[in-house]
Amino acid sequence: AAFVGARRASRLALGASPMAGLRPARLALGAVRAFSSQPKTFFLETHGCQMNLADSDVVRAVLTKAGWAEATAPEGARVLLTNTCSIREKAENKVRTRLAMWRAADRTRKLGVLGCMASRLREELTESGMADVVAGPDSYRHLPVLLEALDGGAAHAIHTQLSLEETYADIAPVRSAADGSSPVGYVTVMRGCNNMCSYCVVPFTRGRERSRALKTIVEEVRSLVARGVREVVLLGQNVNSYWDRTTLPEDGGGGEGEVAGGGYHTAEGFGNMYKSRDGAGARFAHLLRAVAEVSPELRVRFTSPHPKDFPPEVLDVVAEVPNVCKQLHLPAQSGSSSVLASMRREYTREAYLNLAHLARARIPGVTLSTDIISGFSGESEEDHLQTLSLLKEVCFEQAFMYAYSLRSKTHASHHMQDDVPRETKQRRLREVIDTFHAEIYAKNAALEFGAAHVVLVEGPARKAEGMLTGRSDGNKRVVFAHTGEGPEPRVGEYAVVRVHSATGHTLRGETARDPELQSGGVRPATLAESTALAARLTDGRHDWLAQHSAGLAAAEAAGLTVGDDFGTGRTAAAL
Repeated sequence: AAFVGARRASRLALGASPMAGLRPARLALGAVRAFSSQPKTFFLETHGCQMNLADSDVVRAVLTKAGWAEATAPEGARVLLTNTCSIREKAENKVRTRLAMWRAADRTRKLGVLGCMASRLREELTESGMADVVAGPDSYRHLPVLLEALDGGAAHAIHTQLSLEETYADIAPVRSAADGSSPVGYVTVMRGCNNMCSYCVVPFTRGRERSRALKTIVEEVRSLVARGVREVVLLGQNVNSYWDRTTLPEDGGGGEGEVAGGGYHTAEGFGNMYKSRDGAGARFAHLLRAVAEVSPELRVRFTSPHPKDFPPEVLDVVAEVPNVCKQLHLPAQSGSSSVLASMRREYTREAYLNLAHLARARIPGVTLSTDIISGFSGESEEDHLQTLSLLKEVCFEQAFMYAYSLRSKTHASHHMQDDVPRETKQRRLREVIDTFHAEIYAKNAALEFGAAHVVLVEGPARKAEGMLTGRSDGNKRVVFAHTGEGPEPRVGEYAVVRVHSATGHTLRGETARDPELQSGGVRPATLAESTALAARLTDGRHDWLAQHSAGLAAAEAAGLTVGDDFGTGRTAAAL
C-alpha cells in the first residue's frame, strides 16, 4: 500500500515497503539534477466533488508549510498535481487526457495524481508513465516526503494506504488565490463511507467512516467567519452519518426520538448495511446546531448525505434553525424497489417517497435535489418507468443524472453483469433528463415568478454583463440586476431579489425594496431581516403579478415590444 522507489526510502515513515529487498528504480543523474535545481513550485488542479476542493486546501497547506510555493499556471511549476475523482469512467478519462497533455508539453516536470483515482489505480499510474507521484486521500501529510524522494533519485513515489483515523483536523486549510475572496467556505466534518452500495467505489478509495471532533469543526468555522466567509458547506462522503464519539452533548441526545446518550436510528423505513453505529457522542443534529450558533449571519448547508440518516431530529434542526439552509439532497438513485435492492441502498421506493413528503411537510419551502443512475445492472423498462414516475411525484428542484458506469472493486463488478446496452442507458438517461426538466420548468413557472429570495452575492455574473450572481437559500443560482437606490450589493452581502424569469437551473431578477419603507435605498441589515423581507414579498406576489401584468398589457396596447417574461411563451394579457 505504501512504497517509495528511492535510496532514501529508509528515511520515510511510510510503513513496510512491499518493494523491500529490490533495487529501487533510478532516474538518470542529469534528470535528477535538473529536477532538484528547480524552485520548489507546484500547480494544483482539482476535479470532481466539493470534498476534493476541500482536500486541495489541505494539500496546499501541507506543501506551503514544507516550503513549496503554488504557481498560478502549469508553465510556472516544477510539479503538476491533479486531485482526482473515480466515481465514473468519464471523470478518470478527463484526468488521463490532462496528464498526457502535461507530459507532452514538458517531460522534465513531475506529475502527481492525488485522491480517489490514486487510491483506485495505484501502481498502474506509475507503471504506465502517467504519474511520478501518487498519493491517496489519506496520504497528503506525506507529500513533502514523497517529493523529496524524487529529488533523491526515485523514479516514482507512492503512498495510498487508507487510514481508520485520519481527518486532517489539525491542519488549517489554505484556500487558493482564486477562492480567497469567495464568501463560501468548505469544511470537511467526516471522511469515508460504510454504506457499501453495490455500484460505488467510494468505500474502496476513501475508506471507512471517521468523524472530526465537534470542537475542531466549530473552531474552523469561526476562523472562516472571521475572514469574511458568510456561507459554510459541511462536507463528508456520508455527511449526515457524522458521529463524534469524543463529545457528549449537553442534552444527552439529539432531540426528539433519539435515545439519551446518543443512540442511533435511521429515518423510518430505512435499513443500514453497517450495524455498528449505536453509542454515545455528538450526532449530525448536534453539529448543525453548533455550527449555526457561530454567527446568525452565517448560512449553513451540507453535502453529501444519505437518505437513511435523516431522522426527525435532523429535519427539525433544518426547519427550526433560521440560518440552516432549507435545502436537502436526497439521492434516490432509482425509483424501483427491485433496483434499489440490487444497489444495496437499504430502502424501498415507498420509504423514500415517505421521507421526501415528510421533508416537504416538516420544512416549509424546502428545496430537494437528488442523484439518479440510469441503466444499472438488471434494470428493466418497468424499473426505468418507476424512476420517471418518482421524478414526477417528488418534483425535485435539482437533479444530478448519469448513465451507470461499472467500477472495478465494487460489489457489482464481482457479482453482477453490466447487462444494459450502452444505447439503452443513454436513451433512458435522456428520458430521465427530459422528465426532470419538464417538471422543474412547470414548477418554476407556477411558483417562482414574482417570488423573492435572499441571495448571497458571489460576484459578477459571467455571462450577463452588468449583472450580479449568487445562490438562494434553496441553492438555486440567481442572476440579478441592482435597480434600487443606494450602493450595489457587494460580494459577501445578502440581497433580496425579486424573480422575473427562470430556466430550469437559473433564476433571474432584480433587487427588491421594502414596500413598507419610504425610501428604496434602505436594505435589510441582517440575514434575519432579509429573510423576513423575502417572505413578505413572496406572500404578496399575487398583488405584484397583477401590477406587473397590467403594466405589460399597457405596454402592448401602446405598441411597445414586450419580451417573453418567463420563458413560457405567454402574452402580457395571459400573465
